[in-house]
Amino acid sequence: MNSRRVLSPVLLVGAGTGEATCGILYLAGYLRRAGIEAFVRLYDGDQTEDEVARSLEALVARVRPRLVGISLKWFHHVHRALLLARTLREIDPEIRIIVGGNTASYWWRELKELDCIDHIVLGDGERPLLALCQGDPSPPNCVTRAPDGTPRRLPLEYVQGATNSDDVYYSHFDDIFLSQQDRHAFSGWVAPGKGCGENCLYCGGARGNQKAAFGRAKPFLRAEESVRRDHQEIAPRTWQLRYDFSGSSAAFLQGTWAGVDLSRHSCMYFLWGVARMELIDALAGTFEHVHMVLDIGCFSEQQRQEQMRRGLLKPCASDPQLLEIIDHCRRHENLDVEVSGIAGLPFASADTLKEEVRLVERIIGLDCLVGYQRLEAQPGALATEHPARFDMVSEARTFTEFLEYFEQREPGDVSVPMLRFRDAALERAVQRTSEHVDALARKHEEKKRRVAIHGGTRLKNTAPATLRFKLGDWLGAHQVPAKVAQEQVTVVRSVEGTQLACAPSVSPRKFSDPTLDLGEDGRILLAALATFERPTTVASAVTQLGAKARLDPHSAREVIEHLVNGRFLQPA
Repeated sequence: MNSRRVLSPVLLVGAGTGEATCGILYLAGYLRRAGIEAFVRLYDGDQTEDEVARSLEALVARVRPRLVGISLKWFHHVHRALLLARTLREIDPEIRIIVGGNTASYWWRELKELDCIDHIVLGDGERPLLALCQGDPSPPNCVTRAPDGTPRRLPLEYVQGATNSDDVYYSHFDDIFLSQQDRHAFSGWVAPGKGCGENCLYCGGARGNQKAAFGRAKPFLRAEESVRRDHQEIAPRTWQLRYDFSGSSAAFLQGTWAGVDLSRHSCMYFLWGVARMELIDALAGTFEHVHMVLDIGCFSEQQRQEQMRRGLLKPCASDPQLLEIIDHCRRHENLDVEVSGIAGLPFASADTLKEEVRLVERIIGLDCLVGYQRLEAQPGALATEHPARFDMVSEARTFTEFLEYFEQREPGDVSVPMLRFRDAALERAVQRTSEHVDALARKHEEKKRRVAIHGGTRLKNTAPATLRFKLGDWLGAHQVPAKVAQEQVTVVRSVEGTQLACAPSVSPRKFSDPTLDLGEDGRILLAALATFERPTTVASAVTQLGAKARLDPHSAREVIEHLVNGRFLQPA
């Protein structure tokens, strides 16, 4: 070991904009506990290539990493992952660049040919990444390079399961983040388990690909103590928890919550399978508010049952079961429901499209939200790899086709390649139904969120958290010039997690950042929030803002509406 070159510090980043996968947080804690100085950039708001280059240069100057790990979990981030890798190679050719995650594991054959990537971690990443950091010449699960530079794939020796994942848990949240903004971007994801035992035809992470990429034939629950450590680490640092797993029971989760007060936290639970009543009751009894997403595959029961009969869809609730679950959920005032399904799945027909609309209308009539999207092409999914079996065509199938699609997207475009029916008339009918259901769902959501405002409406500042930081601490010292680093930032969080970051003392002429409300804009927003510290009518607030902030009535009402829409102000 002493002759090996230890690679530390380490920087871990996600390949997409917004919040990166929580996987890099588990990795960072694991590395820290092993003595490696690991940091994460959890949030990335860069849009253009110039912005990417500037922020990476600042990060590299701050951390001086010997190794950078890029999380390529989601397939639609492949172009950005390569952009990050190429940019890092230009900034410092000595940095070792590693990619890992589901998509990296699936496309390792194509990625190994690129000279901007030194190593690819296949499957579970904790032990392989640590081995790379410690200079192990034969790290498990890795595609690495022989002394002559040729790629070589090492055996898939590290496969996490119920008996060997006790040392994977969140830790060092006070050390791994490079800014307060980054730490507050964490949305509270916890992984109760890993893997999938189903082979849904539309999913690139289904059982077959899990076996090939991760060596894991079936899902498993992590050790209860490890998940409890997750909750102990993050509960004091986040306002909500989020879960995405079907196998965790009420008893299991309650064991992982033991000794952790979550009564003031929100919870978002994405349930893949049929919800059990005791799980619903446990969530509602533990958290202040729960948003439960029930995935039913698709909104046509006939189509859903046909896919399950053929083994192409996970177990999903029947329509009567779904309505029973919704009825049980509605007994809890602090729990709301969203029902999610995919449009344009195989075996669609005029009858199934009518079924979809009827069920959506019934769900909306029960005041539940509807999540609805067309079938997208996912690498490795059965429908993407063999679209002709379902009389469909895919807009992308190979690595090159996906990469070219994403390379051509404009900044801010989040579209993905789709699967469409070969029958043009059926495709038109599916698209019409999809657009109709989308419109129904949007109209209902807007109605639920709408707050009618008039002069006599009494509003109150309901923001549950208001924090203050120095600008250099909030954005990170690597992003802020010294001349404004000591200026104050007031960060306000709404009941739904939306943030306002106001720096009224910072002139936009001296410093700019798209995530901040600077100067006069910041002063006005804070003045408006202060006006509603106690229940106040809109008319009275307009008058006060005219006197305190020199706002005309029209502008004052616009500011108030903006804060209402963001859920910072709510009816008193």
